[in-house]
Amino acid sequence: PAIVDRAPADGGQPLSLFESGAILEYLADKSGKFLPKSGRQRYRVLQWLYWQMGGLGPMAGQNHHFRNYAPKKIDYAIERYINETSRLYRVLDKQLDDNDFVAGDDYSIADMAIWPWIKPYEKQGQDLEDYPSLQRWFERVGAREAVIRAYEKAEEINPQNNVEMTDEARKHLFGQQ
Repeated sequence: PAIVDRAPADGGQPLSLFESGAILEYLADKSGKFLPKSGRQRYRVLQWLYWQMGGLGPMAGQNHHFRNYAPKKIDYAIERYINETSRLYRVLDKQLDDNDFVAGDDYSIADMAIWPWIKPYEKQGQDLEDYPSLQRWFERVGAREAVIRAYEKAEEINPQNNVEMTDEARKHLFGQQ
């Protein structure tokens, strides 16, 4: 993803940003919400944000690709990414044993970044009943009004139901055009 902030906080020229983690961090700093301004709690949020960027996102993304989109099913790849996704779910489940949200007591950009990667858990070969703390968190975040509104808006803009994975669609989806 990419954004252009035409009214940046420093009052300067429009600011272009890409990559979801950088965008979330920038918007949190600009708004003063969902990321502490300084201190240990800020770095706790950021480490979980980067955990998603460097671990959960790439591994769950590969899982998704090989399970759902690859034209040839490669058993080794499917098993490897299901297992790695499961390992990452266990890490997150353990973190959530004693925390309401990923980085502690407060909803943050870490939760915002991680939740969409958990949402398609069934397509990743996962069962949330195997991760009770993760499941509680998933339901808690999914019940937030802003999350509900965002997913309603996303469905309105980009309906995902009944999308046929044709060769042409695959070329567009995977940047082969």
